[in-house]
Amino acid sequence: MFHVNPDAGGHIHSTDPFATPDQDKSPVRRLRGRLAAPVTLWTAPGPSGLTVSSMLVADGDPGRVLGLVDEESDFWDAASVAGCFAVTPLEPDDQQLADKFAGLMPAPGGLFASGDWLETRCGPVPAGRGTWAGCRVDGQRAYGWGLLVEATVETVVIGGAADVPLMHFRGRYRSLDR
Repeated sequence: MFHVNPDAGGHIHSTDPFATPDQDKSPVRRLRGRLAAPVTLWTAPGPSGLTVSSMLVADGDPGRVLGLVDEESDFWDAASVAGCFAVTPLEPDDQQLADKFAGLMPAPGGLFASGDWLETRCGPVPAGRGTWAGCRVDGQRAYGWGLLVEATVETVVIGGAADVPLMHFRGRYRSLDR
């Protein structure tokens, strides 16, 4: 993202002039920003969705997904009623999709108005996406400034090895191929 700084003679720069300066951020937020996180799309029947990067997958029998979501989000309202949701890892070309579902970019006609979607029991997933999981909500609790959602992985679809993840690191999107 580039911004025009009128005070610098209209020159374009790559920093956000409205971003909170590092010295004003909490140390915990600064630590979190230094940990690369996968960018995923969580969707629920309704449909509703949210971009989530604070999450992990725990292998086991059964496998589990844990994630921090906004308890006041439309996504959480829909997922808690449905009792399930879908998790789709995003790819480098999905930056606009991630921003729409994070509420950082307009979504004329609604979040699901553009693109093709595959309907699943646990929520829509972007059509043609090779990897996604269907999860059953097991519980939640307040955790920090979010809601820690715990779920059991019930369905896993694995795509080809060519999937390159979209990552979030120090306030920017990154991918492993760059």
